[in-house]
Amino acid sequence: MNIGDVDLACEVLVIAEIGNNHEGDFGLAVEMIHAAVAAGAQAVKFQTIQPERLVSATQTARIEQLGRYAFSRDQFAELAGVARAAGAMFLSTPFTPDVVPWLDLLVPAFKIASGDNNFTPLLASVAATGKPILLSTGMTDLAAINQACQTIENAARASEKPCEIALLHCVSAYPTPPKQANLRAIATLARETGKVVGYSDHTLGVDAAVLSVALGARIIEKHFTLSKSQSDFRDHALSADPAEMVELVRQVRLAQTLLGTGEKILQDGEVPTAAAARRSIVARAALPAGHLLAGADLDWLRPGGGLAPGEESLILGRHLTQAVARGEMIKQNMVA
Repeated sequence: MNIGDVDLACEVLVIAEIGNNHEGDFGLAVEMIHAAVAAGAQAVKFQTIQPERLVSATQTARIEQLGRYAFSRDQFAELAGVARAAGAMFLSTPFTPDVVPWLDLLVPAFKIASGDNNFTPLLASVAATGKPILLSTGMTDLAAINQACQTIENAARASEKPCEIALLHCVSAYPTPPKQANLRAIATLARETGKVVGYSDHTLGVDAAVLSVALGARIIEKHFTLSKSQSDFRDHALSADPAEMVELVRQVRLAQTLLGTGEKILQDGEVPTAAAARRSIVARAALPAGHLLAGADLDWLRPGGGLAPGEESLILGRHLTQAVARGEMIKQNMVA
């Protein structure tokens, strides 16, 4: 599965979730994009919200706050251009089907928030674009996740579009206590669904995000802020600042390198060790030419390079064609 130019089979995708941490300040949003890219994130993600289409009109304070934070379509287009110029992918989570058609022009993939993983009109609208979908799985169980995937797949099929889904393990608690992070669910999602998996992290620090790679996560999404104390907006405190994002990316790349391909083969660095540490079949004592070799004549000593243990039958019961010294390798061309 590819997200933009990142092949998830080969590389873990790190997404800096800017979300609403810009608090409606467009200049700050631009600054955050550059800071996230400088820290090593390959993608930056925002949230595309129409406040009156997200919360009830009775929640006046919430609508007022979301209205302050909301960017226009033109502003999102400009932010997408900033991200591309900086060398990163631009992503934004739609919270209503209305924004999907124009957001489709800006993003290489769609992210569905956990709160909407059962919002079937949005799932169907996103599926109809044919773009890869990153589906957060907070606040739900495996049966509901499978149902969401079925909704997406049915809508994609009806639109005659391709359908690729990555499931992001997520715990929708802000911040998530370590005892509730349940990172083993990453492996469960991969095993039970056969889909690409990732991790949307709401814990404090970077440890959970890094550990998730060892459990199979191919996408890491981490909230990002320039300052944890920027304001009393909740997301700043649980976000990674630039220094933490640098460390997250460094450790994720190290984990990716350490994990390797999983294929059990002789590694390049083992070759000289193997030559020195393996054993060869040798003469236990000095033996004359013409000697009929028996088991008691053999020993097994380092280094390798001669006949290996287990190849004794190639020489036993045969006569030496030359004398051999004690400890000398007995090779197949030395018997008849």
